[in-house]
Amino acid sequence: MNPASQTFERVAPERVAKVLEALADVLSQGQVKRDEATLDAYARDESDSGVYRPDAVLLPETTAQVSAIFKACQAHGVPFTPCGARSGKSGGSLPLKGGMAVSLERMNQIRSISREDLTAVVEPGVVTGDLMKAVEAQGLFYPPDPNSWEFCTLGGNVAENAGGPRALKYGVTRDYVIGLEWVMPDGEVLRVGRRTIKGVAGYDLVGLFVGSEGTLGVATEITVQLIPLPRQVMTALVVFPSVLDAARGVSAVLAAGLLPRCLELIDEVAVQAIVHRGSFQFPPDAGAALIAEVDGNTSEGVLAELQLLGDLCTQHGATQTLVAQDDSQREKLWAARRVISPALRALKPAKISEDIVVPRSKIPEIIERLKKMGEELGLTVATYGHAGDGNLHANILYEGASQRPLVDEALRRMLVLTVELGGTITGEHGVGHAKREYLALEQAPALLDLQRRLKVFFDPSGLLNPEKIFPALKR
Repeated sequence: MNPASQTFERVAPERVAKVLEALADVLSQGQVKRDEATLDAYARDESDSGVYRPDAVLLPETTAQVSAIFKACQAHGVPFTPCGARSGKSGGSLPLKGGMAVSLERMNQIRSISREDLTAVVEPGVVTGDLMKAVEAQGLFYPPDPNSWEFCTLGGNVAENAGGPRALKYGVTRDYVIGLEWVMPDGEVLRVGRRTIKGVAGYDLVGLFVGSEGTLGVATEITVQLIPLPRQVMTALVVFPSVLDAARGVSAVLAAGLLPRCLELIDEVAVQAIVHRGSFQFPPDAGAALIAEVDGNTSEGVLAELQLLGDLCTQHGATQTLVAQDDSQREKLWAARRVISPALRALKPAKISEDIVVPRSKIPEIIERLKKMGEELGLTVATYGHAGDGNLHANILYEGASQRPLVDEALRRMLVLTVELGGTITGEHGVGHAKREYLALEQAPALLDLQRRLKVFFDPSGLLNPEKIFPALKR
């Protein structure tokens, strides 16, 4: 099903007016936006899941204001949808039924960084890259690094349990969030979790809320744990004649017991897109590549690990291993990786990006089968991403609306195949609106029902971020 083809009943305008009237003494005039340009901007994200305009955009700056907004929406029966940078790939922040888009982007302060406790306390609108740079300036390290770290926010990372290239060695957002100030759907403000590194008192509500995709409430303060900054980092571009050779190289490296910081796959379509954009010049024989990065506390140990990785890849078809000689060369490699998604858009007028995950041993098989599927349907399939943990960004490139039925069939086949191989339909983008009808492929009816009951327990009215995650109930 194409999510963009769905329509949802919108809230009555008079109810919207009552919410805004109730908030007149809570929000300043500049915190309420209803102009056409703003409504258009908050009607979409990066998922290509459709355009859904809110009736108003609210920009709270304090926890108390967030709470007041939630209470007013509940009192007058108006849907409300939290959002931030709107960089999501699953339609999770789309206001499907209109109502209020509640953006936390103005809550953007880093409140504290503690070298002694190895923690930081931040507001949800802090840009992830800003936190990374701030803690590194103090010799500390916040590992989660979603590809959009230059503009995505910590609140969005918490909502989607964001990952990134370094997840292979260091884990994802949930592994670093230890405490939250959390506004419930009814406006009640809770503190969950802790400020200590260890703690097992009570249910793990932090673990439940991180990754709940804005359906169980929002974070207005986030406490994360940090680790010491590795002293040495080395990065290399490993060149292969084909993407299947590169995938086999990934399997060989991991089977040998190596655990790089990052192991990113770039297939032939992504290589072509990068070159076409002029972002990076690959060697002429590059049919595919890996970006491999290792870290540690001694240059000797890091170099030895990278050399072993290169030798293993050579045994599985790699033609070159090019080691970055300084930070500038490292950044050029990562800049090429970050530009893949926008670069692919230059190859075809439209694209859909998926973030499937399979067991690492199945990476070569799924890449081969997805390429074959693309050939059968006359579509271009690009596969790149975090191959080290089995998380692939499988992109379908197409000409436009006339090919959308073929794209929908390709998506269905891709997700069915992923689950058949023991995988999951999303590794870091979330289910949101885009993949809600496919969740039943991997989760049994009883499990879906349990999660629906949790949603109803936290949000009986169903007004918070409606129509997300779970398949529509058949009537």
